[in-house]
Amino acid sequence: MTPPRPLRADAARNRDALLAAAADEFAERGLEASVADIARRAGVGKGTVFRHFATKDDLLAAIVIDRMDALDAVGQDLLTADDAATALHEFLTAAAHQRQQRDLSFLQSAGDVSPEVTRTRTRLYATIDHLVARARTQKAIRPDITGADVILLMCAPNYVVSYVPEAPPDLWQRYLAIIFDGLRPAAAHPLPHPPPSLDLSDTAT
Repeated sequence: MTPPRPLRADAARNRDALLAAAADEFAERGLEASVADIARRAGVGKGTVFRHFATKDDLLAAIVIDRMDALDAVGQDLLTADDAATALHEFLTAAAHQRQQRDLSFLQSAGDVSPEVTRTRTRLYATIDHLVARARTQKAIRPDITGADVILLMCAPNYVVSYVPEAPPDLWQRYLAIIFDGLRPAAAHPLPHPPPSLDLSDTAT
């Protein structure tokens, strides 16, 4: 299949502006946010929106893919780090920081809006699983921790802080530290339940 042509500089700027505006609009108004409001926020016409994204679902999928691709790139870079524990901590920090920059909880209700979202998520999950496996191999985390455990814990620091009125912007770091200490093997007790089953196979090509 012929790869898509790279966007012109002005088109790329418009696309980036649309993604940022759409993420802000969805975060404030939920999935009912209108294309007209997104275009106005981005400073472009509705026609520009539809030239880049045929439907609102396509726009939503692009936001999801953009965020997951960014995290996957961080994880891929960290797979070559010598210290697997530091690499895993840096990845979880990047994930929490990304969510801190903008409320992305609306993405959870969006579901799998396109096959590309599913492929991108699978690729990201596989990267996380490799990071966790390296940390287990180096005995930097307890041996019963799985990639699925870490995937489910990624959102926890921001989720906890969301219940604190007027929380300091860096409060999530406290809870990430607590979570990461819980992953360490020192003084670990047996976990009371087996890990959940998540499909971590990398089907993306």
